[in-house]
Amino acid sequence: MTALAPARAPSARATAGPPRRPDYLLIGLWIGLVVSCLIWLAPFVFMVLTSLKSTADINNSAIWSLPRQWQWHNYADAAERGDLWTVVKNSAYIALIKVPLGLFLSAAAAFAIARLRFRWHRGLLIVLTLGAMVPVQVALAPIFTMMSSLSLLDSTNGIILPYLAFGLPYQIFFLHGFFRSIPADLDEAARIDGAGNLRLFLTVILPLAKPALAALFILDFVATWNEYGIALVLLQDQTQATVPLALQAFQSQFGSNYAQLNAFIVMSILPVLIVYLMFQRFFTQGAIAGAVKG
Repeated sequence: MTALAPARAPSARATAGPPRRPDYLLIGLWIGLVVSCLIWLAPFVFMVLTSLKSTADINNSAIWSLPRQWQWHNYADAAERGDLWTVVKNSAYIALIKVPLGLFLSAAAAFAIARLRFRWHRGLLIVLTLGAMVPVQVALAPIFTMMSSLSLLDSTNGIILPYLAFGLPYQIFFLHGFFRSIPADLDEAARIDGAGNLRLFLTVILPLAKPALAALFILDFVATWNEYGIALVLLQDQTQATVPLALQAFQSQFGSNYAQLNAFIVMSILPVLIVYLMFQRFFTQGAIAGAVKG
């Protein structure tokens, strides 16, 4: 018997296939992402560098140059001059009450409109959505009159009420679209198990809405933290001022001290940055889901 010759293994060139062509679309997306990051980071880097320079460095060196001597005390001096800890406490108090309360109220209203069928539910949604189109500037005078009659001027508790009123319409519209995308079979299964509307809302709908609620939490926290118009009208007492009011006052009094002004700005945006970093993994998913309508 003649021995069979062993089969030859296929060459690497034969199994590798044709050479892959570069994905120019992916390369373009990465270039766009890098350019966008640089554009976003440039002002922040400029503020940080300026906040750590002396007045002589600012006047005699290039704007992107590193400080000759790092002036870390600018942050402590700016915080003391602008009473930063008081205004941060005021803004945090307002945001940490208004944002969760507003999200719960808007979620309850959106759940009722999207999942509980009743007469004129679409008309009610349209009326609520129209509230998001009312400019804040138009309502400043009526708000001032109403809050004055209620003795709620110069009160961090009082300013929460108009903040809630202007935030609810958009949040209800956003969550309505998300709730409509949740399969109705879940409602039927929960009701078969004996769940009422409240239990259905708290144990089924809200847990599924975490991504959308996290996205709204970021947007609403940033909007509340940076709100200026209503705060300017309703908060005349400096001890009740929020961060935007304190920043405007600091710029008016110490605007020529660019180092401390930039230090104050950097410290004022840190809480917003921390909140975003905490919830950013839910942000994209929630924003996309909230745009889907069933």
